[in-house]
Amino acid sequence: MTDHNRSSGGKGPPASLVGGNPVGVTDHNRSSGGKGPPASLVGGHPVGMTARRDAWRRWRGNRIAVACGVVFLALAAGCYLGPLIAGAFGVDGTTLDPQLGATPPAGGHWFGTDTLGRDMLVRVMIGGRIALLVAVVATVIAVALGATYGSIAAYAGGAIDNLMMRVVDALYGFPTLAFIIVVMAVTGTRSLALVFALIGAISWLTMARIARGQVLALRRREFVEAARALGARPGRILARHVLPNAAGPVIVYATLALPQVMITEAFLSFLGLGVQAPLASWGTLVTEGSSQIVVYPWLLVCPGAVMAVAILTLNFIGDGVRDAFDPQTS
Repeated sequence: MTDHNRSSGGKGPPASLVGGNPVGVTDHNRSSGGKGPPASLVGGHPVGMTARRDAWRRWRGNRIAVACGVVFLALAAGCYLGPLIAGAFGVDGTTLDPQLGATPPAGGHWFGTDTLGRDMLVRVMIGGRIALLVAVVATVIAVALGATYGSIAAYAGGAIDNLMMRVVDALYGFPTLAFIIVVMAVTGTRSLALVFALIGAISWLTMARIARGQVLALRRREFVEAARALGARPGRILARHVLPNAAGPVIVYATLALPQVMITEAFLSFLGLGVQAPLASWGTLVTEGSSQIVVYPWLLVCPGAVMAVAILTLNFIGDGVRDAFDPQTS
């Protein structure tokens, strides 16, 4: 018995009670009938869980996004490993067999062959390598340019921000197709590197606006003011403090931009401005098949179906990432 209990005749609350409650039970828990979140949760999430870890947990809970992620990874792995496996069995997409000609899908050629006797399945997988490479490289270029430009404009503020964003508005009004045609005419080349650069150059404008909005929301936050008070340079503040906290929307944009870049590349290839022979992407295969769809429909259906699956899965993955970074979703 404690001194308190002795002095009160043993009628006081036991030592294990504080304020009439068991030790460790807060007033919040008492007022809510013990139904409040445990002390180890803040905002409904475990203490110490970063935003990225929480987003990863949310994304894993989205079954459609996870299933599409598995399908896309299998598709990408097939594009890069499939031609090697097919080559081990003596099947490739470059050997010409005019006597075989265009044959419909069968056991020996699952996607059939084209008019020159080349296996379409292997050609589709090789075309997928280039299509995915163009999408990833062009998206990286767009994200790097847009995030850098938008963050500098927002952090500088004032007249510099005004001027830089008016440049973005002016570029938005410029016809992108005319820009690509002019650049290709001036350079006199249609190399794969030029396709990367051009698609990235026309895709960074939206990223610049997204990055600007995020930096404007973060530039006056306490941790930025603290870094500024400690004498950190603007470049260091942007790179070490602002941009890492704006990574969520950037990642979301990147995942949603991948299918858009693939569609852009296919459109340019359809116009004859994209990947050139002897290379082939899904866009060029669709272009070749569209001119023979009446006679040899599989030349269009097979690459078109694979490209559609890739774009559809990327869209669902992007939607899942967007929902994962949205704190309003449960």
